[in-house]
Amino acid sequence: MHTSSNRYLLAAAICCFAAALAHVGCIIFGGDWYRFFGAGEQMAQMAEQGLWYPTVVTSVIVMVLLVWALYGLSGAGAIERLPLTKLALVLIATIFLFRGVFFVGLMPMFPENSLTFWLVSSGICLFIGSLFAVGTWQQWPVLGGKNAKQVA
Repeated sequence: MHTSSNRYLLAAAICCFAAALAHVGCIIFGGDWYRFFGAGEQMAQMAEQGLWYPTVVTSVIVMVLLVWALYGLSGAGAIERLPLTKLALVLIATIFLFRGVFFVGLMPMFPENSLTFWLVSSGICLFIGSLFAVGTWQQWPVLGGKNAKQVA
């Protein structure tokens, strides 16, 4: 474990944990939370009817966000290095930034989501993606590889 941690990757990890927690809230508290977060009336109604679909989809999102948070902590040096940390951080940053920038292309696939949802969630994705990108760039020399410096 490193003696100093990268604050950008730590912040990215905290954001992922917070987003995962918000998604868990949707699972626990149901339709009203799906509505509040702009997931669409259809998801809210399915949750209220006790259908499995919203829970499964939201649970997958929770798991992905938790894994990404762990990779942020790993890249920051706050926990032991996870396998393929360097690659994972690049992919995570790319996915968040892509989601933040190209949301217009995704909108037709989720017509129930409100415009507010798309704007707010895309801004959040851009923010988190930027944290991952800057943190990864700063940590690049210590993230592994043949010529990587190791921080004691």
